Amino acid sequence: MHEHQCTPGKSLRLDSTSTKAKAFRDDRESTEREFEKLRAELIELQRKLYAEGKHKLLVVLQAMDAGGKDGTIRTVLRGVNPQGVHVESFKKPTEEELAHDYLWRIHRSVPRAGMIGVFNRSHYEDVLIVRVEKLVSKSVWKSRFDQINEFEHMLSETGTKLLKFYLHISKQEQAERFQSRLDDPRKNWKFSTEDLQKRKKWDDYMEAYEDAINLCTTEWAPWHVIPSDQKWYRNFAICRIIVEALGELDPQFPTATIDRSQVQID
Repeated sequence: MHEHQCTPGKSLRLDSTSTKAKAFRDDRESTEREFEKLRAELIELQRKLYAEGKHKLLVVLQAMDAGGKDGTIRTVLRGVNPQGVHVESFKKPTEEELAHDYLWRIHRSVPRAGMIGVFNRSHYEDVLIVRVEKLVSKSVWKSRFDQINEFEHMLSETGTKLLKFYLHISKQEQAERFQSRLDDPRKNWKFSTEDLQKRKKWDDYMEAYEDAINLCTTEWAPWHVIPSDQKWYRNFAICRIIVEALGELDPQFPTATIDRSQVQID
């Protein structure tokens, strides 16, 4: 069990969970060297995963605004064959999506065999933002915890490995990242006044995240709460968990199915 992995049935409090790394806190240089080794392993494992076409890996990323979902995807997956990775960013549901059940659009984006799928936000928005912003009634979002667990259980039983990450940042760190987006013209596009409105409801979001993590940490799909104030540690921790998961799947390059002695290339 990984140090950041949550335990089914054991309650977690986010306000007592550090947003900074305990290990490697004062050794960024060696951690980043280890990260580069892990990323090289990830690239090789992904090549085998794609070639073998047998296993499926789904990475779910959730965080408060400015939590680092985009940066995690860019940095951890740099160098990986893009043909074998699909990133889906779930925004406000479309009219067609609203005409179906809330998991319809999610299920359509689950990775096929040989692929790594990444959800930048996910089905958990349907027990987070809809709850805090009161878009649906409590009876509706409360029933979704069991539905999500059953959905993820089905995915697990049919061959999808799930890795769920909550990128845990402090309110102070979020403020600094918002300010950075305002100060740097290249980052202005990332800033939205809506982010400030959500920031005012920080405690409500923390309560919603706690319930999502505690009620949807299962043996088949546990949550990992990653200290994310330090981007370099966040990247290292997530990459390590992905590499370990792929290593357990043990993908292999397929062996030749042809008699090479009968093949002549002119």
